Amino acid sequence: MTPRERQHRLRILVSFLLVYFFWGSTYLAIRVAVEHIPPALMGGTRFLASGTIMLLYCLATGRKISITLGDALRLLLIGVLLLTGGNVLLAYSEQYVSSGLAALIVAVVPIWVALIEGFALSDGARLSTRGWLGLALGVAGLVVLLWPQLSSSGESSTANHMMLIGSGVLLIGSLSWSIGSVISRRAKVSVGPFAATGWEMAFAGIVNTLIALSLGNQRTVQWSWRGIGAIAYLVTFGSLVGFTAYIWLLEHVPTPKVATYAYVNPVVAVFLGWLLAGEHVDRYIMMGAVVIVAAVALVNGAKLRQAPAPQREMLAAVEAEA
Repeated sequence: MTPRERQHRLRILVSFLLVYFFWGSTYLAIRVAVEHIPPALMGGTRFLASGTIMLLYCLATGRKISITLGDALRLLLIGVLLLTGGNVLLAYSEQYVSSGLAALIVAVVPIWVALIEGFALSDGARLSTRGWLGLALGVAGLVVLLWPQLSSSGESSTANHMMLIGSGVLLIGSLSWSIGSVISRRAKVSVGPFAATGWEMAFAGIVNTLIALSLGNQRTVQWSWRGIGAIAYLVTFGSLVGFTAYIWLLEHVPTPKVATYAYVNPVVAVFLGWLLAGEHVDRYIMMGAVVIVAAVALVNGAKLRQAPAPQREMLAAVEAEA
């Protein structure tokens, strides 16, 4: 193995560790933030700050940030799918769903990715029998996780129904994130991954802010130090560190492998939610976690057809540029 290959493998390992840990911890930070700041306004503030910082960093390091109209439209679409449809809907859901449970539901992202690449795309990878078993297990895991709410009745039914609504919104948000991830891997833009990430955050931040203003979030926000601190953590570790590592991995590693962050994120989120926020962890969450992680392992471990040569050549060109 050449020194360049060793360095590349090390970058991949470090990027995976950053995504695994910091994204797991952001579920709790999001829960803290939405206690004080409405989800859309939180998403607007977070990603406008993150995108601006990222673009300024690119300028300071001599990276190209100028984009064409076509680039802008593609990056706007990806940013909205990932950071409005995916992240803001997650923040909305955490008003009703614990951070640990939210992370476990979001763990279905690899399953969405496998379905999209296997059926919605003509050149996508086809799932084997093992993959189909993983999909079935994933559905079963979600049922186990949500069984207390699905079978609820009586005085607590209203709260349980809100948890079910929040869980449904989470599934929609996960689908949006998955579509954005697949498009991000295939999209061709004239700037490197760091500048592209900055533009995606900035565009999503603008969209989120417009949504927040249209909903009147500025009249209900509580700018507490606790909420501001949560946003600062999200900007630094969830966006600048975690999201950048994620986008870099998408350019260098097959999408289903990148989606393996779903193995570790729920474990980190459940543990931190229990340790720092006193979130309840019952047998349904424990059993559902085991089933969903097993499902994701089966889906990601299923035999997948290789991407076509032109795509691999495009990724190689991006790697050389980065």
